[in-house]
Amino acid sequence: MLTLALSSVLAGLLALVVYQRVAYPFFWLDLMYYWKLRRYGKKLAARMQRGILTYLDCFLYQTLTYRDVDRRSSQFARAFRTEGSVKQGDIVALLMSNEPDFICVWLGLCKLGCEVAFLNVNIKARSLLHSVHSCGAAALVVGADLVRLVEDVLPDLKQDNMALWLVDHTAPSEHFTTLLDKVEHMSGETLRDRPKVDIMSNFLFIFTSGTTGLSKAARVGHLKAIVSMTFFQMCGATSDDIIYITLPLYHMSASLLGIGGCIHLGATCVLKKKFSASQFWTDCVKHNVTVVQYIGELCRYLCNHPTVPEERAHRVRLAAGSGLRSDVWKEFVKRFGKIQIREGYGLTEASVGFLNYTDEVGPIGRASYFNKLSMPFELLRYDPQTFEPVRTDSGRCIRAQIGEAGILVAPLTAMNQFLGYAGNQVQSEKKLLRDVFKAGDVYFNTGDLLLHDHRDFLHFRDRIGDTFRWKGENVSTTEVSEVFGLLDFIQEANIYGVTIPGYEGRAGMAAIVLKQDHTLNGTKLYNHLVETLPAYAWPWFLRIQTSLDVTETFKQQKGKLVQEGFNPDVTQDPLYFLDVSQKDYVLLTVRLYHDIVSGKIKL
Repeated sequence: MLTLALSSVLAGLLALVVYQRVAYPFFWLDLMYYWKLRRYGKKLAARMQRGILTYLDCFLYQTLTYRDVDRRSSQFARAFRTEGSVKQGDIVALLMSNEPDFICVWLGLCKLGCEVAFLNVNIKARSLLHSVHSCGAAALVVGADLVRLVEDVLPDLKQDNMALWLVDHTAPSEHFTTLLDKVEHMSGETLRDRPKVDIMSNFLFIFTSGTTGLSKAARVGHLKAIVSMTFFQMCGATSDDIIYITLPLYHMSASLLGIGGCIHLGATCVLKKKFSASQFWTDCVKHNVTVVQYIGELCRYLCNHPTVPEERAHRVRLAAGSGLRSDVWKEFVKRFGKIQIREGYGLTEASVGFLNYTDEVGPIGRASYFNKLSMPFELLRYDPQTFEPVRTDSGRCIRAQIGEAGILVAPLTAMNQFLGYAGNQVQSEKKLLRDVFKAGDVYFNTGDLLLHDHRDFLHFRDRIGDTFRWKGENVSTTEVSEVFGLLDFIQEANIYGVTIPGYEGRAGMAAIVLKQDHTLNGTKLYNHLVETLPAYAWPWFLRIQTSLDVTETFKQQKGKLVQEGFNPDVTQDPLYFLDVSQKDYVLLTVRLYHDIVSGKIKL
């Protein structure tokens, strides 16, 4: 009788195991990842009880590992304070390339209780002025190699009484206060009188593409900053790793996830001034790199680069990042060895994020029961014409079905803050959805389309609205459209992104209407773009139309234009292609089209 009972129990357990493996194959991975998050939450709470509340606190907690950076950042802090133009509570804009002093200046300003605004080093004069004004900066710190970007707008900056600091020993004019000559004479002892910080307050500003034209200064809180520092750990990195960062520090990926991730672990960081496909694997071998941070475009560049001996002689075991297409993912692993890929998804403005901690190729994360406990979110059904959430007669939103792409939204909570955009209450409010499922609830609208498949994997589908992504940067269609409108031969311009086989993101394209009795001047347009926009925002294709399609409310329609792309076989409108070698837009023929889509011509 006992034997029969035991046999029945074992048979039941076996059946349960078989059912779990068939119906819920990722159950244990989901559960382990959930407990990993729970353990970090407890560790974070314990740290907070010991007074380790901020990004700077986390760095100082690892002072024995980063002693040189600690000393130099303290020297920068004292140099700023001695000169008297930077004080606690000031907002300081930082315009620097990837270099160790970017981190030292940043942490030094943190020690003074300042909020730092990271400026994109590719911006032009108009965007630079807008950026420093929109975040309310009282001072601007400029790297020695970027002085030329500031000199064009010096009169405007001085009129605003902007304090200008130059990270150099000498200055090109009396308008700048030099830093390095002063830092040399400052003590490197840790500042003992650091101001107290509210963990729920703003930490820094990171600029995102603006739907109203120019970029928006997104507020990033202290809480989001320290949570972001766990990225590498959640991907499987340890304190023994040597982590290679080539992404620009003015982006959250490199500064908070990358540098912050190294600090959190106490790992070694190898910082590259600028990504180089030809030097990437050589650097990895030279510095014994074990972990690399990527965006999808970086991996595609590496896959397209000619073979080098170092690409199979390295010690890289882990690549962590976002935006990696499935085909590039497979090619990357096949070509460069057994490298574990950890693909994620995150936002600058809010804390909603995902990580694909499995070896499944393609997804950005999991939508399991456990994951939704730690990071609540929803995918909403949307109108394909307006990209607004569909609402019922009662005014409530509708959840997208399994297998159907939907707009990613997340409820605002203490852990998922949205502090808004500096000086732009209107755009801040536009990112919020109210009364989504019940009266009074508030959700953050990411503006991204995700798909939840039948195995609980999440897949990124597209970015909606007035932005698209190209060369790893977000492009504001409104900003590009305004730049086109400054030319005397263009009546109207509708800017959008189009897909090209083999490329990440979307390449810029402009449908334009020429003014009466005017013709296209491609050379003039090219020179204008060089002066006003970073290269990643230049439209590669033009489509000349007699009029632009608009909605009943006069909003430009892009859907059909995006679908038709730049194929000369599907439209009778004249099409042009940006030939950078000729500094002109040339007629896009069928042969030229095929050379582009086949990869014979590189963009």
